[in-house]
Amino acid sequence: MRLRTVLATVTAGLAAATCLSAAGPANAATSNACSSSVSIDGFSDALDKTTFDGTFVGNFSALALDRHGSLAALSDRSSLFDLDTKTLAPQKVVQLADENGAALDSEGLVVDRDGTRLVTSETEPSIRRYSVDGRILDRLPVPSSLLVSPAGRATSNQTFEGLTLLNGGRTLLASMEYAISGDTAGIVRFQTWQRAKGDHFRLSAQYAYRTDDPILGVPEVQALPDGRLLVLERGFTAGVGNTVRLFLADPRHATDTSGIENLTGQAGVRLIRKTLLTDIASCPTLGATAKQPQPNPLLDNIEGMVVTGRSQDAYKVLLVSDDNQNAAQTTRFYRLSVRAH
Repeated sequence: MRLRTVLATVTAGLAAATCLSAAGPANAATSNACSSSVSIDGFSDALDKTTFDGTFVGNFSALALDRHGSLAALSDRSSLFDLDTKTLAPQKVVQLADENGAALDSEGLVVDRDGTRLVTSETEPSIRRYSVDGRILDRLPVPSSLLVSPAGRATSNQTFEGLTLLNGGRTLLASMEYAISGDTAGIVRFQTWQRAKGDHFRLSAQYAYRTDDPILGVPEVQALPDGRLLVLERGFTAGVGNTVRLFLADPRHATDTSGIENLTGQAGVRLIRKTLLTDIASCPTLGATAKQPQPNPLLDNIEGMVVTGRSQDAYKVLLVSDDNQNAAQTTRFYRLSVRAH
């Protein structure tokens, strides 16, 4: 989501980082620790304010891997990039559009098992399936309550931000960014679909997740192999900067809320259980600089996340920030090691 807060524009030189290992050795758990569960292995600003094939590289809202390990990065301005997994260098860009040829506010991304791309747009909201070359192949059903007002109870630019596959690819989950009208502020709905015949998805259960603070939204979710989720919570305060927290969440015993009209904290509704893994502001700065006030200069508008692998007892997680094509913000990639016990 493009944060609506007007940011002060500043003049700043472009970051000159050329590799992602600015943190030093990935196993330096003590010096690179953000918490007892998370350490940062490095960051890179190498793509900040660059272009590729005539397209601005930035505005990143989501990351995804295909089954071969190739990295895709989605811009919320309808551009879908293929990036080199190691260097992050762009290798290809495809422009996406809706059925009328209009641009999307593209936010969530999954590369399905056949290589097609599932992409959310948060202005409707919608989930469309695209071919590798950007053709629309399918469109998933969306519950009427999650549609943007007046068709539904959601607010434009506050809908489907996160997208991930669970249960070996049998379940698709999309996270709303903020509460819908009639629900208590801070209670966010997670909608699921079950894979049906011919790789189509049908509507399935819905769950409720509560953010730490109503001003925080959910910009991304990523599934772990056991069915738990990594969840980002994010907010912005003018003059202070970004809040970005990483949680481990478990939807497996949560109440199906698809039949509950208003979520107001009523008894009998089991929310998705969550545990704080780290506040990114607690990570070492690693020499990072910020173009605007931040609690930690490492921070920016972090919006995309993907699990890239596992090493010993830790998942390898890649984050990216959305610079909103704004001189006061940075396109920054972060590599984390996350222990999800």
